[in-house]
Amino acid sequence: MALNYDQAVTAFEPTLGLEVHVELNTKTKMFCSCATEFGAQPNTQTCPVCLGLPGSLPVVNGKAIESTILIGLALNCSIAPFSRFARKNYFYPDMPKNFQTSQYDEPICVDGYLDVTIDTDEGPQVFRVEIERVHMEEDTGKSLHVGGSTGRIHGAEYSLLDYNRAGIPLVEIVTRIVGGTGKYAPQVAKAYVAELRDILRSLGVSDVKMEQGSMRCDVNLSLSPTGSGLLGTRSETKNVNSLRSVERAVTGEIIRQANRLTAGERIVQETRHFLEESGETRSGRSKEQAEDYRYFPEPDLVPVCPDADWIEELRKTLPEKPSLRRKRLQEAWGAPDKEMESLVNAELIDVVEETVALGADPAKARAWWLGEVSRLANEREVAATSLITAVGVAEIVALIAAGELTDKLARQVVEGVINGEGTPQEVIAKRGLKVVSDDSALMVAIEAAIAAQPDTAERIRGGNIPAAGALIGAVMKATGGQADAAKVRELLLKHLGQG
Repeated sequence: MALNYDQAVTAFEPTLGLEVHVELNTKTKMFCSCATEFGAQPNTQTCPVCLGLPGSLPVVNGKAIESTILIGLALNCSIAPFSRFARKNYFYPDMPKNFQTSQYDEPICVDGYLDVTIDTDEGPQVFRVEIERVHMEEDTGKSLHVGGSTGRIHGAEYSLLDYNRAGIPLVEIVTRIVGGTGKYAPQVAKAYVAELRDILRSLGVSDVKMEQGSMRCDVNLSLSPTGSGLLGTRSETKNVNSLRSVERAVTGEIIRQANRLTAGERIVQETRHFLEESGETRSGRSKEQAEDYRYFPEPDLVPVCPDADWIEELRKTLPEKPSLRRKRLQEAWGAPDKEMESLVNAELIDVVEETVALGADPAKARAWWLGEVSRLANEREVAATSLITAVGVAEIVALIAAGELTDKLARQVVEGVINGEGTPQEVIAKRGLKVVSDDSALMVAIEAAIAAQPDTAERIRGGNIPAAGALIGAVMKATGGQADAAKVRELLLKHLGQG
């Protein structure tokens, strides 16, 4: 009988190891001046250096060094006074040089950590994930397998190579073994990658768009019998590209390995591919034999020796840690946990903070950014912040608070601003969106509604207050949604002897 997840984590203790690859957002590549813009036509962003042509010489990107040091400092690492690049030799079609310029035994950042908090059965619990190293390297090109149904090389009719990505600055962040997580291993892995993503975004060193491959995670996992103190054989699930998938990959591997071990089968040390549709992993290539990459120091590059004073200057520029900032803002705004999580996932923390700073009520600011603006952004498949500014939303919130707009009218104003009709005030003027608040004008509409629904009016006179909704709705319809519903209710109930 197959083990489920709870049975698997009772019988076995999971051990994690996470390797996160991050493409830096420098304007040029790691060792040449080629552009790094995502989505360019294939092979239009290449040169002799990143194509590995004979006689070409690399030059280190200084901005990439600075970004890597910032990452190391944010992860509580020590910055090495001396580090250097090496050649990692292996053949693969998307590596035009037949070696990757990387850092081997002398990385630039070492011995860091990142604390993450997750909800457990005993309440919030902090897990410390120790960072072994943060090192620099260059990304490879991209293979496109044409034909077949999976997009992978198996079953493809032919393959194409795009070297635009070859040479883009890449940082690899490698954890030490993460044990002691028990049944919470999937949540710890997800929380670590999420917190790491937020830190990198706050540093401004990468767009960390996992769906575009600018941040991707390799998940190493092994199991050992509970209480044995042993370390099991690991699998490595490659290039997992979403937070949800990181959690699912760990869960799936725990179940798969536990069932193999329970059946008396052994775990093969190998790379595996995550299958989004099922949440399972599929075997890639065996790694049971140690690969000899024939590392040796890169002869065409000088060592990296950052000045201690420069490092301290960079340390002073570190922003507030995202976890501390979220906690501070959540307390100031009185926001529920789920709402803060939604703001983080939608990358709206900054713009909501800006909207509140302009005087908007925090709850209203969150509601408009997460509600109407996000809805319209999703329809257009763009970022919410590309549609309207914090100034625009703050102005709309203020107009609602002043009674000059209803929520319904405000949605029309947002739509008008997004459609390019001008500022909120200009949209209001062009569309004639004005709240009807004059008592005499409202009473005309109220009396018309009562005349059209006399039975409803009688029920209200008899004390059936909820029945007022029908008459209020009729008034709102008659005024084109431009009446203040609260004002209509007040006048209606007073007119029918219930005020």
